[in-house]
Amino acid sequence: MPVAFAEIYARAVARHGEAALAARLPQVHDAAGLAAVPDHRYLAAMTRGVFQAGFVWRVIEMKWPGFEAAFRGFEPRAILDLGPADLAALRQDSGIVRNGQKIDATLHNAAWVAAVTDEAGGFGRWLAHFGQGPVIDLWAALKRDGARLGGDTGPRFLRAVGCDSFILTDDVRAALEGAGVAVGKGSSQSAWRAAQAAFSEWQQQTGLPLAQLSVIAASSVGRVYAPESAPESAHESAPSD
Repeated sequence: MPVAFAEIYARAVARHGEAALAARLPQVHDAAGLAAVPDHRYLAAMTRGVFQAGFVWRVIEMKWPGFEAAFRGFEPRAILDLGPADLAALRQDSGIVRNGQKIDATLHNAAWVAAVTDEAGGFGRWLAHFGQGPVIDLWAALKRDGARLGGDTGPRFLRAVGCDSFILTDDVRAALEGAGVAVGKGSSQSAWRAAQAAFSEWQQQTGLPLAQLSVIAASSVGRVYAPESAPESAHESAPSD
C-alpha cells in the first residue's frame, strides 16, 4: 500500500502554502458536463495537444486563431469534407505550424471523433462511459485509436477538457516513487497499473478527483514557486503537472 495521501498533502502544503496549492487544483466535469461539450472542442483540444508536444507551446498559443480558421473550427465533418485542393492549401498555410505528420494526425482524429459520435452519440458521451472505469483504459484507447495521443499527450488532453485523469509527469513519478510505488519512466503497462492502483487508493482515502490528487502529488516534490512569477503557460509552471 502506498504512503497515506495525508502525508503527501502535508508536504505539498508545507512547500507552497494551502491557499496557493488550492488555487492550482483543476476542476473536472461529471458525465453530464462531458456530454455537453461539443465534438469540435474535443478535436480542438486534441489538436492543440498534438501540436504542442515537443514544440514551443507559446508559438502554438500565438498561432491558435490560425489553427481554428484553417481547420474549419474543428468541426469533424467539415474537416472530412476537405478536398485535395483544400488539403494542399492547408499544408502550405503559414497561419499554422506546417508539420505534415501532425496535420495528418488531425485529419485522422477528425475521422475518429466522427466515428465515435456515430456509435456513442457524442465524443463526450464516450469519454463519460470510459470515466466509469480505470483512467488508464482510456489512455490506452486514445493511444490505440487516436493519432499521436500516446505518452503524456493523451492525459494532458483529458485534463484540458475536464475529464478526470492523473498525469505521469516527472514530479508525479517522483512523488509515486517516494510513496513506495515503482513506476520508473512511467511508460510501461506495469507502471500504468501501479500508478492507477496508487491513485485509486488515494482517491478512496480523500474523495478527491484524480486530477487534483495528481497536482497535489506533484506539488509535494516540485520546486517551490511564487504565483506572481509563474511562467506564461500553466504547463510550464512548477511542479510539472
